[in-house]
Amino acid sequence: MSKWGEFEFSELKQFAKNLEQLQKEWPAFVESCVKELAGRLLAKVVPRTPVDSGELRRGWTVGQVRWTEHGCEIEVFNPVDYSLYVEYGHRTRDHKGWVEGRFMLTISEKELERELPSIMNRKLEAFLKKHLR
Repeated sequence: MSKWGEFEFSELKQFAKNLEQLQKEWPAFVESCVKELAGRLLAKVVPRTPVDSGELRRGWTVGQVRWTEHGCEIEVFNPVDYSLYVEYGHRTRDHKGWVEGRFMLTISEKELERELPSIMNRKLEAFLKKHLR
C-alpha cells in the first residue's frame, strides 16, 4: 500500500467559510447595486427634465427594492400627470401639430446601460476580493 502523505485542509476550510459568508451577503450586495444604479439613473434624468414648472423635475422618485422570480428590481418614475407627454411627445391643444418628446428617461436609461458593465465589474470585483482573499 502506498503512502499518500500529509495534506493541510485549513485553507480549504477557510475558503468554504468565505463562500458561505459570500452567499449570506449576496442578497444585500445585489440590493445595494440596484439602489446605486437607481441613484445614478436619477442623477442623469433630473438634469435632462425641463424646468418649466419645476414640479416635473422635483417629481422623480425611486421606489422600493422588490425581489421577483427574475431577480431584484427597483422602479424610477415620475408620478406627475403630464410626465408621459413630456417624455414621449403630444398633440398641440388645437390638435393640428405635434410637440416632440424630450425622452429624458429613455436617453438616461440608454446612457446608463452603456456604463453598466464597467460599474458592475468594479463592484463585483471588490465584493469577490472581500470574500475570496
